[in-house]
Amino acid sequence: MAKSEAGVTELIRVRLDADQDVFVLRRLGRAAAELAGLEPQDQIRVATALSEAGRELFGTGSTAVLALGDQHLYISLEHSRHPAPPGLEGLKLAGRLVDEITLDEGTVTLAKRLHARRPPAPAAEIRARLADLAPVSALDELREQNRELAETLEDVVRLNAELQETNTGVMAMYNQLSAELEETNRGVVALYAELDEKSSQLREANEARNRFWATVSHELRTPLNSVIGLVRLLTGPGGDPMTEEQAHQVRLIGDSTETLLELVSELLDMAKAESGRLDPQPSAVDLERMAGQLHVMLRPNASNGVELRHEVAPEVAELYVDEVMLLRILRNLLSNAVKFTVRGEVRLEARLDHARNEAVITVADTGIGIAPEHLTRVFEDFYQVPGSLQVRSRGTGLGLPYARRLAEALGGTLELASTDGEGTTVTLRLPHYSGPPELERVLIADDDEVFRAAARRMLHGFTANVDEAADGAAALDLMAAGPPDAILVDLLMPRVDGNVLLQRMAEDERLRDIPVVVVTIAPQRASGDLVVLDKHGLRREDLLRAIRSAMGGRA
Repeated sequence: MAKSEAGVTELIRVRLDADQDVFVLRRLGRAAAELAGLEPQDQIRVATALSEAGRELFGTGSTAVLALGDQHLYISLEHSRHPAPPGLEGLKLAGRLVDEITLDEGTVTLAKRLHARRPPAPAAEIRARLADLAPVSALDELREQNRELAETLEDVVRLNAELQETNTGVMAMYNQLSAELEETNRGVVALYAELDEKSSQLREANEARNRFWATVSHELRTPLNSVIGLVRLLTGPGGDPMTEEQAHQVRLIGDSTETLLELVSELLDMAKAESGRLDPQPSAVDLERMAGQLHVMLRPNASNGVELRHEVAPEVAELYVDEVMLLRILRNLLSNAVKFTVRGEVRLEARLDHARNEAVITVADTGIGIAPEHLTRVFEDFYQVPGSLQVRSRGTGLGLPYARRLAEALGGTLELASTDGEGTTVTLRLPHYSGPPELERVLIADDDEVFRAAARRMLHGFTANVDEAADGAAALDLMAAGPPDAILVDLLMPRVDGNVLLQRMAEDERLRDIPVVVVTIAPQRASGDLVVLDKHGLRREDLLRAIRSAMGGRA
């Protein structure tokens, strides 16, 4: 008898000479399964498996042996066929009803796994009870099978009723959840509509404020320039003689008017910066000369105990940047440093960060510094750090915010570090270029306005012009007017998404050869040989490297 585990005890052995013996085997198998702790359904499976296998293998000299192991109930059918054909239908069915079936030379072994939660009766007891079972007739066995079938059908009907009841509950729960979800969706839609309306109102208010700033600033400049001109006529050569007091008063008027004109100009520049109308025009800039001119210009404003210094490394002596914007940034930073430094020095230093290919310009002073609680607010519009020296120093609180916006427009950053009572250091980082832009025109196709603005800053100096499209349809319209040197494409866009845009480009002879860089939050959705970048944490050097790679060295 084949065994797959140790400690197997034989329970009973029966002959299978005729078909009547198969009925006996079926009855013994079911009884053994019950005494071994198997569930009623498993008892029927064992009995049916023995019935099917027995009908295939009975004959003169055939024997069935029932045995109990630690984990299985075994039934070995020893037959005279050498070997038993594996394709017999009865053996196939028996194999589906038990856990294991093994076909050896002259033996077929069926194994049914026992349940740990129902331990079997002692082997001696099982052996005794199986020996007491009387032989049965075919009619009795048929009646027993019919009874088992009826019980099985009743179980099926009961289970079907339970299943139907469960389905009814599930449907009721589904309907309730659907209703609640629909109600929630209506609330979300209403909330989005309200948010869109509020956003529109905020945009309109912001645009109105910018228009107001620009209009008022522009209208104020004309009379202020007139006042300044009249003051210069009064105090200049050829004017009527004035008393010393009159001349002093007129000079005060002129100084106040020029200060007011500077503030008005600053407001107008802030309005341009906020409305996104700052369009850098890069050119070659002599940084050494600019730093020297700024120190000469600011020297009269510095206290006697303050020395102005500058040191520009040869690698950044010439920058390719918008000269006017850079001049305004440095003038703001140096003016603040001079204004709030009573003794010591104000130093401008410029060097090249080789690792990031950036020009690093720092303006450091030994002035009054800024307390930690004010550091997070110094870049807010109109905010001025409280203090006696600040009160005596005139200003709007727009210098640093304006300088940061200009730095971002140039594709750089502006950061501030300070220690109260010891001084302040402002660091300006700008992309380092030693010549004209590599590309003439790059198109950004992305519905995310924030990302488009960030990409525009990253591309500053690398390309002369940047076009923007909020979806694929707008991108196709722009490319129809003139193909760009390269295009950045987001895959997830409204109307015409990135995949459709790429397909349309591939079908158009004028557009199919445009270098493409896919910049998306779902890089796994991109296919083919495209250059793909993940939006998250995108760095400028990665973007430029990807564009050069897409162009295949043409840039």
